[in-house]
Amino acid sequence: MISCSVNKVAKMYGGSYIFEDISFEVKEKERIGLVGRNGSGKTTLIRLLAGEETPDSGQIHWKKGSTIGYLTQIPDFDNETSTKSLLSSAFYPLLHIKDKMRKLEEEMGIETDSDKLQNLIVGYGDLQEQFNLEGGYEIEYNIEKIARGLNINHLLNQNFSQLSGGEKTKVGLALMLLKEPNLLLLDEPTNHLDLIAVEWLGNFLKDYSGTVLIISHDRYFLDEVVNRVLDLEDGEVTTYHTNFSEFVKEKEEKLLREFQSYEEQQKKIKKMKEAIKRLRDWANRANPPSASLHRRARNMERALERMEKLNRPVINRKKMNLEMNISDRSGKDVIKLTNVSKSFDEDLLFDQVKFEVAYQERVALIGENGTGKSTLIRLILNQLEPDKGNIHVGSNVKIGYISQDIFSSIADETVIETFRDEVKVTEGEARHILARFMFYGYKVFQKVSQLSGGERMRLRLAQLMYQDINLLILDEPTNHLDIESREVLEEALEDYQGTILAVTHDRYFLNKLFDKILWIEAKNVFCFEGDYNWAKAKISELREDSLQVSGEKETENAVRNQSLVKNKTKVNEKLEKDLLLLEEKIAELDSMLLEIKDINQLQQIYNEKVDMEKKWEAICDQL
Repeated sequence: MISCSVNKVAKMYGGSYIFEDISFEVKEKERIGLVGRNGSGKTTLIRLLAGEETPDSGQIHWKKGSTIGYLTQIPDFDNETSTKSLLSSAFYPLLHIKDKMRKLEEEMGIETDSDKLQNLIVGYGDLQEQFNLEGGYEIEYNIEKIARGLNINHLLNQNFSQLSGGEKTKVGLALMLLKEPNLLLLDEPTNHLDLIAVEWLGNFLKDYSGTVLIISHDRYFLDEVVNRVLDLEDGEVTTYHTNFSEFVKEKEEKLLREFQSYEEQQKKIKKMKEAIKRLRDWANRANPPSASLHRRARNMERALERMEKLNRPVINRKKMNLEMNISDRSGKDVIKLTNVSKSFDEDLLFDQVKFEVAYQERVALIGENGTGKSTLIRLILNQLEPDKGNIHVGSNVKIGYISQDIFSSIADETVIETFRDEVKVTEGEARHILARFMFYGYKVFQKVSQLSGGERMRLRLAQLMYQDINLLILDEPTNHLDIESREVLEEALEDYQGTILAVTHDRYFLNKLFDKILWIEAKNVFCFEGDYNWAKAKISELREDSLQVSGEKETENAVRNQSLVKNKTKVNEKLEKDLLLLEEKIAELDSMLLEIKDINQLQQIYNEKVDMEKKWEAICDQL
């Protein structure tokens, strides 16, 4: 069944069409990847699907009763709203039922009329059944499951207004997943997630009950999740019923077929034009001129005019021209950390960290968000001081750094001014270099503050390429790059002769380039000589070993506790026997006190009874 249909939709900005005459259908329970180069209109299209914008022409129809989930912007809430309260709002109808049940409970507690009480009980039972059937008793579990998966459970008790932008984005994603809309629209959902959360989200979406449409540049994530690809290119949408890897192959084969068809048609057109020219030439040389040859030439010319001309397929699109060379190598020992510890606000981030990075090694630093990846980078860059330990950067090491917030402090400088701040060349040379990074014409005079994330990354790469750098430190370098730009970056880094240390959650990027993984886990750093898949398997083994040791300790504690319980039980049994004997003795003394008349004997028995009662109280205190 069709969930959404797009019929001849067009959208224009600034007098130019982003796309026009786009048509496609989205079927229920499909998982679709919307791909295309930056600037191709993916976000505009997804906003049209979400109803955030209206098309200039054409129609978009949704299945009646459909609910659409799209994370547009982070909503504002008052300062007292906790993250958990915000996430609970996804279950508003169920919480409303819960409030009704609570009011009925209060009324039932004070109602004395039996008929009215019976009506209240029946109403309460109906609400309780509805609450149960719709998952009301699973609200806490669902919130905990999503929060744990996206690694935001530590944010649940914090005020939402005090979270960072990235944290708010993750909470917004969690809220959307908890609402479970029929059509879930996600625009780069993995950008603010760590590796573990990305993998969890992929598994979650594979089992999602509704329809999912995703914009993503994460190739592994697309391969895991989608079963259909919409390719938005040159204002047109092409559908591929496959995952991302197969889409790449099918698209290449399609382009090759189109190019061959184009070439064959061009040959046919050339032959027809030559035939028309010959016929006219023969007709004109005849004496008198041949009308029949002219008619044949004209008929062939009309056939050529009627022919549907194929456009030349673009085989080699413009890409960044990125070559990163080093003229001066570093020493063999590039980075060395010895027993490094760091805390913030008395909260230990990591402890006794040791690792080394040698010349020409390609090292990836990974771990969950909040484990200290960026802090380690800042320590190496000498932007922070360790609480303990030593950080040594080797001789002749020249660092080039790409941060997550590139050029965030630059307001009014243009692209060319920012480039020339770092690379001392003439304006003409700067424009020539920037053109290789796809900054053409007037683009070089655009303000840096107006650039997209991908454009800022390209500008920073342009700066680094023309500096004498032999250590690249990259903090999420692929975050805002489209797939083609990621591939160009990967090719350049493959040929780079220096040393690379990178923080990234792009698994394709990790496995292609890095053969040494530093994994932050349990306030320590584990080093694995191998790619990400190898490191993941090893860290899983370490976790299992840790759980096994933990389990053994728990078993030991349980045995010890069981032994203690048994001993205590034996002690209690003896005390209970002593207690019974004392009670019998006290009862016997009470009988004697009623019968004895001698005052001295009475006093003696009474004192004995008091002593026994004290012993009885002491035994009761021990039980």
